[in-house]
Amino acid sequence: MLRSRRLAVVLTLEERKEQEALEKLGEARQQVEAQQQQIDDLNRYQQEYRDQIRSNQQGVVSVTRLQAWQAFISQLDQVLRQQQKQLDLLQQKLDEARRQWQMAWERRRGMEKYIETCRQQEQREQDLKEQKLSDEAAGRAFARRRR
Repeated sequence: MLRSRRLAVVLTLEERKEQEALEKLGEARQQVEAQQQQIDDLNRYQQEYRDQIRSNQQGVVSVTRLQAWQAFISQLDQVLRQQQKQLDLLQQKLDEARRQWQMAWERRRGMEKYIETCRQQEQREQDLKEQKLSDEAAGRAFARRRR
């Protein structure tokens, strides 16, 4: 069996690994996007809440109510910091998934190039073999004609 055909099995495995890495990359990207969306939603909610406080401050507001608003805003800030930390971790996971996919892509691409090189070598060997047979046949025909 030709080397290029035997290597096709290895190429299939590399393609499968690349596909798995691509799927993990997609999942990581979705997680980052979902986390970013949560942070954006929290930021909007916090801004709306602050705007509501400002509009309510035009009238008389008790100190207790103002402290409750500030405590709630502080809690939102804390949640936002935690969400940002989670986003940072997910971004690192995404970066690692991207590196893994890139390596899998490079391995697959390298295997494709190697198989193509093997095919070209096999074709050259086949051409030489055919040329040799052709030369031998021509030599035999020439020798028969000479006799």
